[in-house]
Amino acid sequence: MDASVDQLQRAVEGQHGGKAVLVEAVPVREMFGHEMVWERTVHVFNLEGQPRAYAWSSPIDGSDKRRFYAVLHLGGIRSPVDAVRAAVVTERRAKA
Repeated sequence: MDASVDQLQRAVEGQHGGKAVLVEAVPVREMFGHEMVWERTVHVFNLEGQPRAYAWSSPIDGSDKRRFYAVLHLGGIRSPVDAVRAAVVTERRAKA
């Protein structure tokens, strides 16, 4: 089960401060060759006093809990796809 918009909004506000207002929900699909490796909806929020934020959640393996992501529209992050790619790279580096 995916996280609700309210849960994502709270995650954005909790991680970055300010009031978050949903702008849109964007389906994102990442392919590696001919294989789909990631498919979710990324929610885009305007964030008071901050750049736009991209948010989504993923289940935590072996748990009934979810991990919440809230990535700001900064630097090389210019789209929901950029936000997802940055989060994936950061996670893989942390595991290495």
